[in-house]
Amino acid sequence: MASNANPLLSRTNLPYLGGYSPSLKGQAQALLDQGKLGDLLARKYRSVHSVRSDKALYDFTQEYKQRYLRNAGTINKVLFDNKIHVVRHALGLHTSMSRVQGGRLAAKHEIRVASFFRQGPEEFLRMIVVHELAHLREKDHDKPFYQLCTHMEPDYHQFELDTRLYLTYLDNGGEPLWSDL
Repeated sequence: MASNANPLLSRTNLPYLGGYSPSLKGQAQALLDQGKLGDLLARKYRSVHSVRSDKALYDFTQEYKQRYLRNAGTINKVLFDNKIHVVRHALGLHTSMSRVQGGRLAAKHEIRVASFFRQGPEEFLRMIVVHELAHLREKDHDKPFYQLCTHMEPDYHQFELDTRLYLTYLDNGGEPLWSDL
């Protein structure tokens, strides 16, 4: 290891922050080392959402779709999925299947959100739902995709960062900050 390497960054693996700047990773590492990351997030996000069932998640998602993506394809199913593992870096999934029905092509869209997010701040759930809805129009994670995300949720990037910080906090032995009502 080079003598000028930052020992804080090498001490903890920060997989959820891989695409962020070294200075942001250093700040996250310092908050972890000081035991302040969880407190910071708990103060920032004091309440949990009330979306507990798949039906409530479907309705929550449909509200955003109707407000911002009225002409996009129909969403056939929205549910919390306990098979999505956050540790594999998937927070939610959008799947699309096309089938021939008679003489036309029909598409079915499903959105699945990791069950882990059944409990937590509404902002985290909103970020995931907005992200998956954006895939109805934009398939790739490119500039138009993120522009659509920020159109639907102006604070999208902050909520994504805070979600990643929370996952980092948990990954490093932190206790869950939000629990069932």
